[in-house]
Amino acid sequence: MNPLVDLFPRLSGNEYQITSPKTIDYNCIAWAAGDTQQWWWPSEDLDNDYWPPGVPRERTQDVIVAAFATLGYVVCESEEFEAGYEKIALFADADGPTHAGRQLANGRWSSKLGKLEDIEHELHDLEGEEYGVVALILKRASASIA
Repeated sequence: MNPLVDLFPRLSGNEYQITSPKTIDYNCIAWAAGDTQQWWWPSEDLDNDYWPPGVPRERTQDVIVAAFATLGYVVCESEEFEAGYEKIALFADADGPTHAGRQLANGRWSSKLGKLEDIEHELHDLEGEEYGVVALILKRASASIA
C-alpha cells in the first residue's frame, strides 16, 4: 500500500521521488513561489494563511495568477522546459485552483503535496480526482539571467 499512489494513481509505474519530509510549515502554492516558511492560500484566515498584499482572497484562477504576478510570473503557452525561465503549473478542478508545482532545471516538476512530502515527478502524474488537471502554465525569467 502506497499512500501517494492511492491519492495520485498516475504515479503508479512512473518514476517519482520524495524530496523532503512531511511538514505543515508550507503548502504547494508557497513551494511554487519559493517560500518554505508559510502557508499560502487566498482564504480569509489572516492569522494562518499568507497571501500577497493587494491580491484578492478568492479561490479563482485569475487570483492565483495575480498572486504569482507579484513575483514576476506571466501566463505562457508551453509546459516544455525553456532555458532561462522558471515555470509554474497551476492545477484546477471544477471548483477552481487546487495545486501548483514548479519546474526543475532538469525539466521535471516538484510539488508539495498539501501537508505531505515534496516530490519530484512528471507534470501530468498528479492529474486526477485529487487535483484535477493542469489548467495553465506561468513563467518568469530565471533569477540567474534577470
